[in-house]
Amino acid sequence: MDRVDEIEHRLRNTLTPESLKIENESHLHAGHAGAQGGAGHYAVTIVSERFEGKNAVQRHQLVYSAVKDMMPGEIHALRISAYAPKEILKKL
Repeated sequence: MDRVDEIEHRLRNTLTPESLKIENESHLHAGHAGAQGGAGHYAVTIVSERFEGKNAVQRHQLVYSAVKDMMPGEIHALRISAYAPKEILKKL
């Protein structure tokens, strides 16, 4: 299982998202100190009921808790966009 698949597996199992997109942005950080050891840079966009009533810090903590043992060895950076379903409906 590659890293993106592993991140997806963990987030789906812990946060049961309605929507989840994970992008490997490591190529944008070639030469960066964190990338030299092989750790990657990823962007996560996730919509989950678990985020309802939580602020941005609490949402990020939920995401980080699912992948914490992958950091910093496999994941150097994780850009997170986390939404509750009602927030997405308001934007449509």
